[in-house]
Order: sequence, then C-alpha cells, then structure tokens
Amino acid sequence: MTKHLEPVALPANQPPQFYRGGDAIAALRGASGTDSKFGPEDWVGSVTTMFGQETNGLTKLPSGIWLRDAVRADAEAWLGAAHVAKLGDSTGLLVKLLDAGQRLPVHFHPSDSFARKHFDSHFGKTEAWIVVGTYGDDPRVYPGFRETLSKETVAEWTREQDAPSMLGALNSIPVRAGDTVYIPAGLPHAIGEGVFVVELQQPTDFSLTLEWRDFLASPEKGHLGIGFDTALETLDTSGWDDDRLKTIVKHTSGDEATTVDLLAPDSAEFFRADRIQLSGNAFSLEPSFSVLVALDGEGTLRTEHGGEFPVAKGDTYAVPFSAGQTELSGSLTVVRCRPPSPERSHAG
Repeated sequence: MTKHLEPVALPANQPPQFYRGGDAIAALRGASGTDSKFGPEDWVGSVTTMFGQETNGLTKLPSGIWLRDAVRADAEAWLGAAHVAKLGDSTGLLVKLLDAGQRLPVHFHPSDSFARKHFDSHFGKTEAWIVVGTYGDDPRVYPGFRETLSKETVAEWTREQDAPSMLGALNSIPVRAGDTVYIPAGLPHAIGEGVFVVELQQPTDFSLTLEWRDFLASPEKGHLGIGFDTALETLDTSGWDDDRLKTIVKHTSGDEATTVDLLAPDSAEFFRADRIQLSGNAFSLEPSFSVLVALDGEGTLRTEHGGEFPVAKGDTYAVPFSAGQTELSGSLTVVRCRPPSPERSHAG
C-alpha cells in the first residue's frame, strides 16, 4: 500500500550561472539581494543537474536527501501510478525562477527525438515562461524567427558570431506580468533584460547557444560537444508571424478567476500551469505531483491526511501525489506547476 507523503517546503536552490540577475528572486523570497548565493536562476523542485555535472542543480530536501533520490525511492507515492507508468520515476518537470538581469543569448533546445539520439536522454527541453514581474525601460522577449531562414544563413551568423543579425531576425515582444510564452523544442529565443519569469520545462539542461561569444567560455559550451552543424538539425528556422505567435503567447493579467490556465494549449503534453488567486476563500486541488510558487499574500495549504502548512509570498513547495486532495485557503496568489496528465503526456 502506498504511503502518504506530505508537502515539503523547498529552500532556495541557485546553481551558478553565466549571466547577471537574482535581485527579483531575492525580493520575492524576502532575502538580501547582496547575498552572493542568490544567482539569476532558482531551480525549484529540481531532479535535474546542470549539463555535465554530478549534483549542481538538484534540489536538496530539508531532510538532507536529494529530491531526485527521494522520488526514485518511492515513485508512486510522489508521482502516482499512472504517471510512473507513462514517464517512469522522473517528475517530468523542472521549475525555475529566472530573473534576467541582462539579455540572455540567442539559443534553442533539442526535441525529444534529437536528445535521445545525441544526448542519450528520454527528454528534450520544451519550456514555457510565466512572466511574474518586469523592471527597467523595455522588458521584452524574443520568440522565433520573424521570417523563414535557411540553415546556411544561421550557420554563417553562428560562425561569425553576428549577434545583431541573430537578434534582429527574432520576433521582439514587450511583456508584462501575466503574459505567458510557450517555447516548443527547436524554437530560437532569448529573454530580455528586466524580465522575471516562473519557467516550466522538461527536466534537462540542454541549451544550444548560437550566440556564445560574450556569454560562454567557448563554442563547445554553445553546441554541447556535438558541433553546430549537428545542433542546427533541431533548430526551427521557419517564420513565426503574428498568427503563429498567438498560438504560443497568452495574456492573462486581466483574468481574475480563482484559477487561470496559464499556458498555450499545445504545452499540455509537456506540463501544466495555473494561477490560483484567493481573497479569503478556499480552493481544492486534486491529487497530483506539483510545485507551488507563492507570488503574493499568505494562507494555508491543507492535505486530506491532516497536514497543515503555512504559505506566504516567496514560499515554494513540492506536493507529492499521495498528499491526496489538498486545499489552499487565505489571501494568496500561487502558481501551480505540474507535469502533463498521464493521458496527455507525449511520452510512451
């Protein structure tokens, strides 16, 4: 019989990165922005290591155990039998708080099939961004090429490290809190300075970086050892006009419903995210592995087994499937991040 696990409050987990940022994460979590441990990414509920590393990136539970190992040891309790049957003993999900203190380089991520062939990984790296804050003069994101390009053109830009041409070829979209962008595998993209997101992604660290100069130590760090000619095989060089962009971008800031489905429909086979907004009321959540990120307010998380946990702005929780039916109450805004439902999962 599967045992009952309770939600676990997660500490900050900020492995070192190559770019600036982190003050927005520190402000959300109520920590000092000058604390050197606060980098631009907080990997929340992570069973994923940084590329090529042993443990950097993994979430350590307050008990001292890696979350990855805890889940592997009791996968059905953490994830549910249907999830395990489809996705195995991985959560299938990595959640990050990402604070772009400078523009990120132009990059893209591999598909599942490409990752299986070249990185021996079940998962590629499809992702999505939920904008939860912005600052500075002109916060914007850059999803997809505006017009269809040849692989040869992109290869030349990469050889020459022609950053102005790379960035100029991308769509450029101003964003504000409540906007969300789904980034399918292969789609070239960048995040601009002053954009703070909750990011959902498949549980890998495969970034193929076209614009590596001034960001990474070497071109090898850009193509992850497979060569840019090979990497470009998984790049989407097709044009994304306004109609196509509407299939990946949503604007949810004006939606005051108690629960708001945040992401574009096509993302559902990879992950799910909804915003729960309470003003003194309560809301029930069905059993599911989930990562909760509290954006504002304070309240309580209760489980059907009698557990009761305080939730306030900046708190993050991993909620196991076997916590059962849970309830959030109070005056609270929370983003709930989940793997795909087993019925919708692309895996298998």
